[in-house]
Amino acid sequence: MTARMLALPVKIAFCVSLAAASLYGAARAAGPDMEAGRALFVGATPACALCHTLNDAQTSGAIGPKLDEIKPDAARVETAIRNGIGQMPAYTTLSDKEIEVLSTYVAKATGAQQ
Repeated sequence: MTARMLALPVKIAFCVSLAAASLYGAARAAGPDMEAGRALFVGATPACALCHTLNDAQTSGAIGPKLDEIKPDAARVETAIRNGIGQMPAYTTLSDKEIEVLSTYVAKATGAQQ
């Protein structure tokens, strides 16, 4: 084997490791917000999980809409959280940051168009 033939696998391995590091960094950056959003979804008072089905949070509520089906964007979720809608109450005890994290989480978890 020539040196050129040996260099190609090394270059490929290097490129793959760079791509993996980049993807890991992006997933890690999104991770804490998704975890915080999931925690709010199941732990807010009252818990969103009581009424809503959301696969990412492993919930199966039977009162509110199935969020995976309607795929609400973050703005729609935020409006519902702040004002309430139908039987859903307004969440007046959540901070602006918590509402942002929760609404972004729901939108990302459902694959909503942004």
